[in-house]
Amino acid sequence: MSRTLIIIGLLIVAVGVLWPWLQKIGLGRLPGDFVIRREGFTFYAPIATCILISIVLSVVFWFLRR
Repeated sequence: MSRTLIIIGLLIVAVGVLWPWLQKIGLGRLPGDFVIRREGFTFYAPIATCILISIVLSVVFWFLRR
């Protein structure tokens, strides 16, 4: 369990460090990522980005279990 938590933590740190470069390739602005802007209010729902990240993490963890 501790090994899994360490790996998850390292992945979160890596995504945080790489986020400026990931935004340049379009991650966070995919079709399906909704932004609602009103006066004094902004709502951001990155649905497509979350699905893509979920698929990638599922594949990574599947490979780690083998």
